[in-house]
Amino acid sequence: MNVLPSSLRALRRGALAGALLPVLSVRAQPAPRPAQPVESARGMVVSASAIASQVGRDVLANGGNAVDAAIATGFALAVTYPTAGNIGGGGFMVIRFPDGRATTLDFRERAPASASPTMFTDSTGAYSARIHHGSHKAVGVPGTVAGFDLAHQKYGKVSWAKLVEPSVRMADTGFIVPTGLAASLGNPRLQERLSAYPATIAAYYQAGKPYAAGDRMKLTDLANTLGRIRDLRRDGFYKGTTAHLIVAEMKKYGGIITEQDLAAYEAKERAPVRGTFNGYDIITMPPPSSGGVAMVEMLNILEGFDLKGAGHNSPQYVHWLAESMRRAYRDRAVHLGDPDYTKPPIDLLTSKQYAIKLRNTIDAAKASPSSPADVTTGYESDETTHYSVVDKDGMAVSVTYTLEAGYGLGAVVDGAGFLLNNEMGDFNGKPGLTDSTGLIGTAPNVAQPGKRMLSSMTPTIVAKDGKLVAVVGSPGGRTIINTVMQVVLNLTAFDMPVQQAVNAPRLHHQWLPNTITVERDGFDAATLDSLRAKGHTVRVGGQQGTAHSIAVDAKTGRLVGAPDPRDRDAGASGHN
Repeated sequence: MNVLPSSLRALRRGALAGALLPVLSVRAQPAPRPAQPVESARGMVVSASAIASQVGRDVLANGGNAVDAAIATGFALAVTYPTAGNIGGGGFMVIRFPDGRATTLDFRERAPASASPTMFTDSTGAYSARIHHGSHKAVGVPGTVAGFDLAHQKYGKVSWAKLVEPSVRMADTGFIVPTGLAASLGNPRLQERLSAYPATIAAYYQAGKPYAAGDRMKLTDLANTLGRIRDLRRDGFYKGTTAHLIVAEMKKYGGIITEQDLAAYEAKERAPVRGTFNGYDIITMPPPSSGGVAMVEMLNILEGFDLKGAGHNSPQYVHWLAESMRRAYRDRAVHLGDPDYTKPPIDLLTSKQYAIKLRNTIDAAKASPSSPADVTTGYESDETTHYSVVDKDGMAVSVTYTLEAGYGLGAVVDGAGFLLNNEMGDFNGKPGLTDSTGLIGTAPNVAQPGKRMLSSMTPTIVAKDGKLVAVVGSPGGRTIINTVMQVVLNLTAFDMPVQQAVNAPRLHHQWLPNTITVERDGFDAATLDSLRAKGHTVRVGGQQGTAHSIAVDAKTGRLVGAPDPRDRDAGASGHN
C-alpha cells in the first residue's frame, strides 16, 4: 500500500483548513518496508518517534512504571516530533492498573476567559475560517504539562526531574534528524506557511534552510523551557518566565490568553467509558473526547452482525461498518461536548438496547441517507500523535495528544521554543451555522470561557477475563475513532496478530459528507463497485491514521509492540 508518513500530512493544507472533508493523503510515496513487531517480556513503548520510544523504554529499564514512561515519552516527542508532539497542546491519557482498575486524565486545552461563541466571526459578523484556524485567537490554553504533572503526582513512581531531563538534554545538545522529519520540514509549502513566524524558522531551519536527514538539530529555547518544567513542574510552564513569554506572544499577534488563564488551567481525572464486545472489555476516554462514546456505540451495533462470516473488508463488512459509523457520528455531533458545560447522555448512547434500535434501522442491501438538515460534522485536523506503554507489572497507558494542525498554529513562542496549538478550531465556528460543507453550529460545542473543545481522540485499552489484551490509539482527526475501532475489531473479531491488525487497510465514514473514504490500494475494484451498487459514494484516499499499538501474546504472555508502517519515523522499544 502506498502511504504517506504522518510527518508530511500537514502539507496538504496551508494555515487554514479550506476543505472540511476528512482529507486522506493522496500523494504517491514509496511504500515503506512493512513494520516488524518487537517483543519484550518486561515493558514496551511504541510511538511515532523511535527516539522518543527509546527514552520511555529507558525509564522502564531504570525502575519507572508505565505512567513514568508515558510522561518521559511525551516530553521527548515534543522535541523529536514537532508535527504533533508537544508541550503547547493537550490530550488524553487512559490508564489500566494491573488489578484491572482504570482511570483517565483529561488535559484537553481550554478556552481563555474572554472566549465567546461568536469569537470566530469578522467585523461584519460573518464566520471567518482564518480567525477560527489560523490566528492566535485559535490558541487554546495548553494542557499537556498540567496533565503530565497530575499523572505523575497521582500515579508516578520515579522523580519528576528524571522524566524530563532526557528531553532537556536532547533539546540542548541536539538529536539526529530522522528521515520523516527532514522530509516534512523540507517541503516548500510547509516552510512558506511557517515563515509567517520568524521564531519558528529560527527554531526549525538552519539560516532559513531545511535540515537534512542525519543533521543534528538543537533547540536551545525549548531546552530552557523544559528545564524550567523539570525544576518547577507545572509552575515552570504556567507561571513565571514561560507564562510571560506566552502572554507576550499573544499580545504581539492578537491572541487572548492571559497569565490568569494559564495559572487557572487544571487537568481533570475522569471515570473511563467502558463497553464490551464479544467478551472483551473496552476501556476508553469519556467526553470531552467523543471517541470513546462513539466507538462503544459502533461496537454495540456491530456485535449483532456476523462480521467474521462476512469476511474482513468484504463489501458486506464495509457496508455494516459505514452504517454504524454514520449513526454514531450523527449522535456525536448532536449530543457530545465538554461534560462540565453540557450533560451528554453517555449511558444511553453506550447501551446495548440503544444499539439494537439503531441496528434495526440498517438495511443490509442499501445505504442510508445522510441529510444536512439533521447535522454535519465540523473540521478537525488529523495531525495528532498516539503512543502506547506497558510496564513489567502489566500497567498499561494509552496517550493521544495534539497541537491540532500539523505544527499547530505554526507559531513558536519567541524565547520559549515550543509550538502553539490552534485547538480552538475544534469548537464550532458560529452558533447556528450548519451546512453541507462540514461546518456545524450545534450548541454542545460552541466556545465558552474555560470550556474544553470536543475531540475525536480515542486512547483505548482492551482486556479480557481480567487480563490486559491490547493498548490502542491513533491520530487522524475525525478518522481517529474509526481507525481505533477497526484495529480493535481486527484483534477481537478476526483474531489478527497485532502487527497485522495495525497494518490492515482502513476506511472512514462520518455521517456527512456522505462518503466512504478508503485507503489507496487497500480495497479491490470489485469491493468498491459492490458498495456503489448499495448506494454508497466511495472515495479512494491515501493513508488513515497511525495506530501505534501493543498487545499481549495470549500464548507466551510477552508484549508485542506494533509500530504503524504508515509513520516513517515510528518505532517500538522493549525492555527485556
